[in-house]
Amino acid sequence: MNAPTLGSYPQKRMRRMRHDEFSRRIMRETHLSADHLILPVFIIDGKNKTQVIASMPGVKRHSIDQLLLLAAKCVKAGIPALALFPAIEPHLKTPDGKEAVNPRGLIPRAVASLKKHFPALGVITDAALDPYTTHGHDGVLDARGYVLNDKTVAVLQKQALVCARAGVDIVAPSDMMDGRVGLIRKALDEKGFINTRILSYAAKYASGFYGPFREAVGSTKNLAGGDKYTYQMDPANAQEAIHEVALDLAEGADMVMVKPGLPYLDIVRLVKQTFKVPTYVYQVSGEYAMLKAAAQNGWLEEKRCVLESLLAFRRAGADGILTYFALEAAGWLQEGA
Repeated sequence: MNAPTLGSYPQKRMRRMRHDEFSRRIMRETHLSADHLILPVFIIDGKNKTQVIASMPGVKRHSIDQLLLLAAKCVKAGIPALALFPAIEPHLKTPDGKEAVNPRGLIPRAVASLKKHFPALGVITDAALDPYTTHGHDGVLDARGYVLNDKTVAVLQKQALVCARAGVDIVAPSDMMDGRVGLIRKALDEKGFINTRILSYAAKYASGFYGPFREAVGSTKNLAGGDKYTYQMDPANAQEAIHEVALDLAEGADMVMVKPGLPYLDIVRLVKQTFKVPTYVYQVSGEYAMLKAAAQNGWLEEKRCVLESLLAFRRAGADGILTYFALEAAGWLQEGA
């Protein structure tokens, strides 16, 4: 077969800039570093305790003293912040989730300890009731089992204040109640917590990817086959996310989040391009479990695929990524992966 004549060759050869590592680096459009990673951590009461989470290989629940050891690793790795999630004892769970506003509860004690030992490390706590309720929902229910919006928001205001008094840097309402950002902002400001930031789970979808998380915080059995369709978003909707984000920003959110992650990259891109505000994404427990399971079975190369997934979030427009891979990824990045 004859070689093509010179005139038939493309004048623009895209592969030229891919020829050497130095030129690939020069033209690289998207960068990923430890600065972009936030580690979600599950915490439990007690001392010198860790508990394996079966559906999340490599992830454990930590008592507060063990949390401090983990925090030290994060600081060394350059991870800027932790997000805390409680797995409280079953006897503390109630229909109204009142343990969420206990100033001596697990989360406030963990926050205070972290800020005492690592004052420069960012600490994020959720404003939501699902880890605290006997029914596993994110709010207070009426007699029919419907989540009451305004009564729930009143509890979330108190929960945010409890965390702020403990020293939390960022409150993250993940409940998807209407109006909660504005009322939390109002409560924080009235009590002088003007620099406590709000990271709103603004576009949180009613996803099937949350299963391992619910095991981790002990709410799987409480929810007992129920669903959260009346307050979390329909996975079919994109424009609705824009309305949700716009409302939360108008109410005072400093940052917004899309959850889950990889199945919703289009939403991340849409939010970032529309609002140009600090935009975060949560690589949720189901995403983590899938990647881990595939890697453990030898079906995927873990390091390569995890970093590729995190880079995809950045490419879509995410400024920060909550990921259970944060520590491993930070280490790989330090190695020059």
